[in-house]
Amino acid sequence: MTKLELLIDGLAFPEGPRWREGRLWFSDMHDHVVMTVDPSGKTEEVVRVETRPSGLGWLPDGRLLVVSMTDRRVLRLEEGRLVEHADLSELAPWHCNDMVVDGRGRAYVGNFGFDMDAGEGPRATTLVLVQPDGRAEVAAEGLFFPNGTVITPDGSTLVLGETYAARLTAFCIGDEGRLSERREWARLEGAVPDGICLDAEGAIWVACPVSNQLLRVREGGAVSHRIPTDRKAIACMLGGDDGRTLFALTARTTGPDEAPKLRSGRIECVTVDVPGAGWP
Repeated sequence: MTKLELLIDGLAFPEGPRWREGRLWFSDMHDHVVMTVDPSGKTEEVVRVETRPSGLGWLPDGRLLVVSMTDRRVLRLEEGRLVEHADLSELAPWHCNDMVVDGRGRAYVGNFGFDMDAGEGPRATTLVLVQPDGRAEVAAEGLFFPNGTVITPDGSTLVLGETYAARLTAFCIGDEGRLSERREWARLEGAVPDGICLDAEGAIWVACPVSNQLLRVREGGAVSHRIPTDRKAIACMLGGDDGRTLFALTARTTGPDEAPKLRSGRIECVTVDVPGAGWP
């Protein structure tokens, strides 16, 4: 189970994978484009986002939402054209990144909290909740680089990765999507979380860019599976016809200037025993 097989390569920096309608959707962040790839490796460009696309999700009526990183907005695809869904610039102190959208169309958007590219040190930041109509508010504070995020199938719990705290953090989801009862879901030893996805047994697959691996983590921190990667593991997603294909998005560099030149980004995959569940 531990051998990854190449699906596509030559990408700049793949992020935000989502399985939908028989294809893997993802953002090639530093190539400024949202794309899809099918199980045969055929790719298609969906839309360009010059301000760096990241997290993806869908409203209940099927309209695509895209995080626009550097101007801190969520965009909505309307008949082939991007329009503003929500402006987060007053709520997110630095670039936005990953996002999960639940079955009601409520989006939770993380942000860096500091200028990582300029070498600033980490600072605590916010997670922003965007309602289906675009109204935005702070859902949680005091997070250290809130990154990959999942929601359980019953819609009651949100778990996110705090990259600079090396932990997964859980919240209860209440009325109108508001969060409460924050708790540590798992602490990671020797690894930090980037993108994550949830399986039907309640375990979370975690992409770990510093240690070059995918971990399957249970609540409390026990690791049941480790899959090595030969470059930084950026994000992961369960999909395929039966939900048991684990897609790994990897790259040798995260740098916005280096990535488009090196084009080391890959999407690889492996079959696992437990299918995906919940959102995304």
